[in-house]
Amino acid sequence: MSAQKMREVVRQIQGLPAVRAQAVLAVVPRKGARLVAKTLRSAIANAADLKEHKKEYSGLRVDRLVIKEALAQTAASYKRFTPKARGSAGPIIKRNCHIKIVLSDE
Repeated sequence: MSAQKMREVVRQIQGLPAVRAQAVLAVVPRKGARLVAKTLRSAIANAADLKEHKKEYSGLRVDRLVIKEALAQTAASYKRFTPKARGSAGPIIKRNCHIKIVLSDE
């Protein structure tokens, strides 16, 4: 999905608590919301795993996680061609993006 379409979804959850952001993404009727929700679930699981395995993160409160930063940056695009009239070719650009979510308990 293009970064431009994904940014519209990502902007809605910046600065929200992680639990509330999941509720917001559940009701947004866009394909990008499902992909961002999946990334957010992964970020929350990584924070919980970090708390269990690293002593310096033992004071981390998983229930108080807030989305500090949420980005959708452009990635490499697939370039394809489709046949057009009179033997010419029309370009098809399949855009991709990287979703980055940073959580904090502060």
